[in-house]
Amino acid sequence: MDPVRVNWQIKALLPVVLVLLAGLLLFTVATVSFRDPERHVILMVAGAGAVVICGVSIVALAYLFQRPMLELQEKVARIGEGNLDVAVSFSRRNDEIGDLGRNFNRMTQQLRESRKEIETMHRTQMSRAEHLATLGELATGLAHEIRNPLAGIAGVVEIIGRDLPATSPARDMVKDVRMEINQINRILTDLLETARPHPPLMMRSNLNTTVEHGVMLARQQVLSKPIKIELKKAPDLAEVEHDSDQIHQVLLNLLLNAVQAIDGAGTVRVEIGSRDDFASVTVSDTGRGIPEHLLPHIFRPFYTTRGNGTGLGLSLARRIVEEHHGLIGVTSQVGKGTAFEVLLPFNASVAQTEAS
Repeated sequence: MDPVRVNWQIKALLPVVLVLLAGLLLFTVATVSFRDPERHVILMVAGAGAVVICGVSIVALAYLFQRPMLELQEKVARIGEGNLDVAVSFSRRNDEIGDLGRNFNRMTQQLRESRKEIETMHRTQMSRAEHLATLGELATGLAHEIRNPLAGIAGVVEIIGRDLPATSPARDMVKDVRMEINQINRILTDLLETARPHPPLMMRSNLNTTVEHGVMLARQQVLSKPIKIELKKAPDLAEVEHDSDQIHQVLLNLLLNAVQAIDGAGTVRVEIGSRDDFASVTVSDTGRGIPEHLLPHIFRPFYTTRGNGTGLGLSLARRIVEEHHGLIGVTSQVGKGTAFEVLLPFNASVAQTEAS
């Protein structure tokens, strides 16, 4: 059963009434020796005084407490309806009730400021989303328009390369052209993946194999460079639910970024492990590092610090990791290197259920 609701005025007056009744009872006992007429007069005066005290208490409670509480209740109800342009009038009082009013007014002001910030951020994000949607449509169209003639160019270069004599110096030029075509094709693939992403095909498999595949391809990119790529696998790691093609793409992007961040000799280290309910993959390098003021922006689409970069690799990597219900983070020190950590839940379906 629900407890009986008692009005707060009654709760406040009840101790006063009890004290007055106890006082009248003691007063009556004390006047037993008086004569009846004198006793009646004294009791009537005492009773009238008790009534006056109760009346004055009620008026004082109504003015000092009830009015502020009713006003506060009304303003809280208006806030509940979404109206934050409210303030209480008793905040000028120099007592605890005034402190309550000042704190209430300060809270509503902070809520108003927070709402303005949220509305501004919402408008900015909507504008950015529309901008990115337009760029995505443009990128998709351009990618298809470029890819068709690029395939023809690649075929012609392949034929020319086969027909050249083995001792011809033009073979090196053909090899360079092939590499540039592959680079353009990779950029177009990133554009298409960003503009038209497809959901991951989740399967439980060995994350060590996925990462090792990415490391193997990255090592092919550094054969002519004094850069070493090390891999530390986790043989006892449980199978992870993931799309191996997409996670391989994430790792390859991180590895290529790490290689490009190293001037001269250096090391890229890939370490697989686990943390709580997540499998972890850390890609660290001994490169230039990223200035602290740039770290919040590196995952934004089309943001890049390299002159020949598209700014899509890290943005695409974060989207893929988030679609796996995982996390990606970065730490960096200028002159010492950068470390990216990817966390993937062992059971992505359970992580999705908990998130929803």
